[in-house]
Amino acid sequence: MSKKVKIGGGQGFWGDSNDAAIHMVRHSDIDYLGCDYLAELTLSIMQRQKLKNPAMGYARDFVGLVKEIGKEAYEKNIKILTDAGGMNIDGCVKEVSETLKEQGVEKFKIGYVTGDDMLARIPEMMKQGIGFQNMDDVGDFNEIKDKIVNANVYYGHEPILECLNQEADMVITGRATDSALFLSPMMYEFGWAPDDYDNLARGIMTGHLLECGGQGAGGNYMYDWKSVPRMDELGFPIVELSDNEMYITKAPDCGGIICEQSCKEQFLYEVLDPANYLTPDVNVDISHATLTNAGDNRVKVEGIKGKKRPDTVKLCIGYHAGYKVATYLSFAWPDAYEKAQYTADILMKKMKRKGLVAEEIRIDYLGVNALHLGVANMNPEMLKNMNEVVLRIAIRTKEKAEAAKIIPEISPLQLNGPPGASFFGGRAKVQEVIGLWPTLIPRDTLQLHSHILEVK
Repeated sequence: MSKKVKIGGGQGFWGDSNDAAIHMVRHSDIDYLGCDYLAELTLSIMQRQKLKNPAMGYARDFVGLVKEIGKEAYEKNIKILTDAGGMNIDGCVKEVSETLKEQGVEKFKIGYVTGDDMLARIPEMMKQGIGFQNMDDVGDFNEIKDKIVNANVYYGHEPILECLNQEADMVITGRATDSALFLSPMMYEFGWAPDDYDNLARGIMTGHLLECGGQGAGGNYMYDWKSVPRMDELGFPIVELSDNEMYITKAPDCGGIICEQSCKEQFLYEVLDPANYLTPDVNVDISHATLTNAGDNRVKVEGIKGKKRPDTVKLCIGYHAGYKVATYLSFAWPDAYEKAQYTADILMKKMKRKGLVAEEIRIDYLGVNALHLGVANMNPEMLKNMNEVVLRIAIRTKEKAEAAKIIPEISPLQLNGPPGASFFGGRAKVQEVIGLWPTLIPRDTLQLHSHILEVK
């Protein structure tokens, strides 16, 4: 019989539920558990946390997961891979190791990867002639270079695989690609070479199907969300992979759904060009791939091809882009929409008298056009008879004091404006805006390092 490896996707984002990962460890026979916590702007938020408190800057949710299943996973020989290290990999490793010690776990090896934080290297790279052109071809890098909060590169399997080769029981990274957390154990188990493009592509798409957690198992399911069973106990997807077959399934005795359509939605998620899905490990071609039902909560995936990886890697730069504030007032029938419009007009007149200088002002009506914008149903008769409407005014400014100008004007409108206005949630607070500057840099600029810490 050919070798089979099972990997579970235990986390979809920072703040996701730990329930499915715990259930997988306790009720399935997985070999690996991959937990993805990071998104483009997550690192900027973590960096701000770290600047306020040097002990922060990583996904502490993961420490909670280790407290629940760390010892059990080790005893069952389930290896855990995660990008929970965020902007403070050392801090995350330290707390995880202390947690395992408290649980009496011994001879446990934590692999971790450093080097994705490239903020300090920006000046050096500029001297080398790297221009950091925006991938969306907007803006001038010189206008944001002095406002940078973080700069993290998306890297692939190499340093993670090195940790596994050193017999790590757990690997903690910063901004590795989501899919590399899943590809790396496959390369380790099957011995795939870096130029085995078809298999690498299979590994990447396995990660892609698992990296968003519940979204790959009936959560956020557009096709037929009402058909998803036991969504309150949603299970996350698991891959069963051998040399020649690949199946997506889930743990027994949990909710959710694994079917052709649910997998197709996740399969195409964020893939701009199905024939050229670029990653640091391989250029994936899924233009002729097939997904077919192969039993209850079981989907077979075939036809994935791979090509040589690009010579560049993605660097995501977060930068200070000003301030924002969002304020709300709710209105009830009769004339709810008309009252909300009239109140917005009052506020804009007040802001004009205050000399508001804003980069952008958005006025939306929740329940009317806040989501559908210009394609919303604006039938006059419908608008006249709406039960309730929430007015939302959001302002983005360069200066914090400008954004704050609208805050004291909201609460008084409960008595100083149209009848029935309701103020809720307390006074709004001005928040910093973090802009995202995606760019490509040469692969040979990477300086990644693999480490092993043994918990004794």
